Amino acid sequence: MDVRQCRNMFRSGARPAIATRACRLQAARVHASGAAPKVLLTREAGKNDKMREALTKRGYTCIELPLIEHTDGPDRAALPDVLRRHADQYDWVVVTSPEAASVFLEAWEQAGRPKLRVAVVGGGTGEVVLQGGIRPEYTPSKALGKVLGSELPRVPGGNNRVLYPASAKASSDLQDSLAEAGFECVRLNTYNTGAVKSVPESLLREALGADVVTYGSPSAVKAWVGLAGLEMANAKVNACIGSTSARACASAGITQHVVYPEAPGIEGWVEAVERGCREAKLPLPAAAV
Repeated sequence: MDVRQCRNMFRSGARPAIATRACRLQAARVHASGAAPKVLLTREAGKNDKMREALTKRGYTCIELPLIEHTDGPDRAALPDVLRRHADQYDWVVVTSPEAASVFLEAWEQAGRPKLRVAVVGGGTGEVVLQGGIRPEYTPSKALGKVLGSELPRVPGGNNRVLYPASAKASSDLQDSLAEAGFECVRLNTYNTGAVKSVPESLLREALGADVVTYGSPSAVKAWVGLAGLEMANAKVNACIGSTSARACASAGITQHVVYPEAPGIEGWVEAVERGCREAKLPLPAAAV
């Protein structure tokens, strides 16, 4: 049975347990040859390069199928004006993802590059901000919004106000932790994340043959389950970038081989892929052993 036949079983209405069992048997036959696991990368187009590079160095075969795309949020148009006219009214601007950084930097350029003090959630986001012309002044001990909020230092003589350009779908973890720490947080929903509207048939067929599916956001989890079905999703190793995506897996009904790093980031994400492969008894590439 090949990937096409597996997919057709789901389409034809075969009982999920039977279809999934058949596809697992096919995967077992593939791995009997000792082939390296195939890893599906699902971030938006252009955002999978670092993960692919890290996995390829360790001998994994990567398949790319962007499952999400970004659109402007309701506060996107207001951000340049806020930065232009009110930048000095905030002690900090906090940025919590590479996409949030890209949107913020575009608005910052439109605002005339006002002087700002920027805190970032982790190294990947910090790199985007630095490349855009701003040196981040604070990164928390762990790449989590709630940790950033609890650890953010006060500015001597400041007003404890924080500007948070965010995804419309971001949780309130950062805001809540900032409030608990005594900061006033102004949140602007500058972008949104949603499932891609269409997926090429050839790419989907290839993606269904992956052994590991990686998720960089809850939206990616939702999109994959919508495309592949819950039974197929549970037949894979499900490697999440962090606990938020892992919780999305649980909410969607994905309960098998869900792994994620304690601290979000590419290195931890790659290690989660390897841990998931070990738990699923998949053969590791020689470079990863």
